Amino acid sequence: MAIDTWDEIRTAFQVARLGTVSGAAEVLGVHHATVIRHIDALEKRLGTRLFQRHARGYTPTEAGNDLLTVAQTTDEQFAQLANRIKGLGETVAGELVVTSIVGVADLLMPILKEFQIQHPAVILRFLTDMRVFRLDYGEAHVAIRAGSAPEEPDNVVQPLARLRTGLYAARAYVERHGLPASEAEFSAHRFAVTDSVDSRAPFNRWLRGLVPPQALTYRATEPAALESAIRAGLGIGFLAAFRAQNDPDLVEVLPPRPEWEAPLWIVTHVDLHRTRKVQAFLNVLKEAAKGWTL
Repeated sequence: MAIDTWDEIRTAFQVARLGTVSGAAEVLGVHHATVIRHIDALEKRLGTRLFQRHARGYTPTEAGNDLLTVAQTTDEQFAQLANRIKGLGETVAGELVVTSIVGVADLLMPILKEFQIQHPAVILRFLTDMRVFRLDYGEAHVAIRAGSAPEEPDNVVQPLARLRTGLYAARAYVERHGLPASEAEFSAHRFAVTDSVDSRAPFNRWLRGLVPPQALTYRATEPAALESAIRAGLGIGFLAAFRAQNDPDLVEVLPPRPEWEAPLWIVTHVDLHRTRKVQAFLNVLKEAAKGWTL
């Protein structure tokens, strides 16, 4: 049985025991939306109704009662297991899964190193992907996200920093094509951009609204490939200021603008937020962030 399935079954057990979504949410320490989501997902997975919904609450169906008999036995076994390993969850050991947006590994690597020096029993997993990892399904302990503040009800969201972005060109590009004297000359130059026309980054929208499509001469889906192209001189492009501002091989075309900034957020799940392992990592992360010049 997958962990996410057991979470759903445990939620169903509490709803049946208490008869209401609000009562189950309070006992489980989660938002009522999580309870409803778990019940809906479990019923969809099993292909049957487990509860009858009515004005007074939830009443188990016959299928629901069958499931809950098994769930009660399993819950008791988990309680016995918890008693045997009491305190293990409060040690700084085991796996810590950190996920972040692509492109800030340089910022986070010294933090991951310092954390593992302080807590050598921890196995670190650092995950980056275009998709958003689900904290409520246990896919990560800590997430670093960018853009508008995440709004999932069971997450704890804290501001971390603001990531500044500027427009840069490689010296190799400048030697071949020169630099635009103003934005009016941009259409005569070559740009390296993300291939996604739906990018939510404000600087990407700004550039696509300013220059004709034929000026976007290099397009890539992978951020690393895009940065490599800019550094190789294939076109002018946007880079995080902390990665570009001290590089002698890059020339600043336009400095970072406030409207191009992306706020970075620390996101944790409410059920794990106050565990010693997560708090130990957040302490190292926040202390390091005080010295960032982004």
